[in-house]
Amino acid sequence: GTARANAMAMIVPSVTPYSADPHVFREQIERVSFAPRIQIDLMDGEFAPNKNTNPIQVWWPEGVVADIHLMYRHPAEHLETLISLRPHLIILHAEAEGDIAAMVQHIQRFSIKAGVALLADTTVESARDCIAIADHVMLFGGKLGHFGGKADLTLLDKVSAIREVRSDSEIGWDGGANQATVATIAAAGIDVINVGSAIQRSDNPQQAYEALEGVLRQ
Repeated sequence: GTARANAMAMIVPSVTPYSADPHVFREQIERVSFAPRIQIDLMDGEFAPNKNTNPIQVWWPEGVVADIHLMYRHPAEHLETLISLRPHLIILHAEAEGDIAAMVQHIQRFSIKAGVALLADTTVESARDCIAIADHVMLFGGKLGHFGGKADLTLLDKVSAIREVRSDSEIGWDGGANQATVATIAAAGIDVINVGSAIQRSDNPQQAYEALEGVLRQ
């Protein structure tokens, strides 16, 4: 709808530790601690290739809005731990095992926003039940668990289909967002652009973040 057209897309740095080492987690958190909102990617070694931080060890700086993107085959058994952390948003994969729509509703009962992520091959139609009730829908255009993927911008065609199912959900993008692609991603109607390597691997993460925000404000 037109009501959202003027809303500004937002750059949200990702924290994607490549191992379960708490020092790697801390290092990545500290590299983006300047950002008002961050996304923490958790992987189980099954749905996503490498296993990283145990949900019980997740933390973030005071005053930061934290989203948790759960790349887990069996999300249900970790929901209570994640809810107890009280993040801003918990994103589950539409392709995971179990009743994802019921899990979305369960999370929302605790006044935590719940989202659903769609891999490149997942259609909006196949995830309709989840999208209809989710606060956030993420288009995942990268490779699970890999930094520095190339953005598949054809997936932006899904934005209008998502809006038809639910006009007011926040729509996120994850995968290959950088200086060259963020303007296109934002123009397609994406609200939240998760940025991994373009910030984490930068010599100056804060400068990289501000440059990306600057592109969106042009």
